[in-house]
Amino acid sequence: MKRYDIYISAPLFNEMEIRFNETVSKFLEDRGFTTYLPQRDGGEDEMLLKDPELWPETSKRVFERDVSALKDSSALLMVMDGRVPDEGACVELGMAYAYGKICIGFQTDTRTFATGQNNLMLDHSLSHGIVRNWNDLDVLLGKIKNDIKRNF
Repeated sequence: MKRYDIYISAPLFNEMEIRFNETVSKFLEDRGFTTYLPQRDGGEDEMLLKDPELWPETSKRVFERDVSALKDSSALLMVMDGRVPDEGACVELGMAYAYGKICIGFQTDTRTFATGQNNLMLDHSLSHGIVRNWNDLDVLLGKIKNDIKRNF
């Protein structure tokens, strides 16, 4: 069973999101973290998910693989950009919080639920808060790197 420092939870349904997630993963890896990026590490051909006959069995495998990777990670980094956070990422955050993982929000998008805040369930599940730019992410990771590396 492979262990990961950081599970990247993010929307991955268009080219822009996919490229941004890859950039996030590289940013983390350049700082010495191992990452699980579902779009890269999920292990299923996306075309299988588009075949209605294969959907039930394939989607269950993808779900189980991602949950297993989340359990085997020290931390979750949730990309919160978009008009609203991605539904799957919200579920992953809830699981990570319940598993006692380090949870970090990364929100470069200025749109929020109300008056600069997100839904309270999201904000309070993010144990290490929300960072809003690359520099602040770098600073936070530097402060908690040892916690992430020894969280097993």
